[in-house]
Amino acid sequence: MSGFPLSRRDFDEIYGRVPRLCVEVVISGPAGVLLSRRDIEPCLGQWHLPGGTVFFGESLTAAVARVAARELGVSVAVGDLLGYIEYPFMAADGYRGWPIGIAFDATISSGQPVGSAEGSETGWFTEIPPDTIREQADFLNRLVRVPS
Repeated sequence: MSGFPLSRRDFDEIYGRVPRLCVEVVISGPAGVLLSRRDIEPCLGQWHLPGGTVFFGESLTAAVARVAARELGVSVAVGDLLGYIEYPFMAADGYRGWPIGIAFDATISSGQPVGSAEGSETGWFTEIPPDTIREQADFLNRLVRVPS
């Protein structure tokens, strides 16, 4: 977890006991919604919204911009708050922790999505793939209007 404020051990110890505040980056447009395929656990191999932990003292919008840069290689203009995502199925599948994601609309202001070590494959989808993290798929299908 290079570049993160906690070691992996501290991260697991803390977030195995308390909810973890995260942001989710929802970028959509005429080509659909932008997802990346996870190259790491949890949810290895599944499509997902780029997202991550909010650092202590970091605003939610700054976290959205940081996550978009780290996971997609793009700069974004952060838009509206779209809602929140809880992850009970991840917890039931044995993931240690209880992330709660605050989802924000975002628009790419510069760069092209290139992915990262966390998810190198990216794609635009007009329909949410069946192998998307379940809670995110439910959220996107319910709340985010994906252009068709």
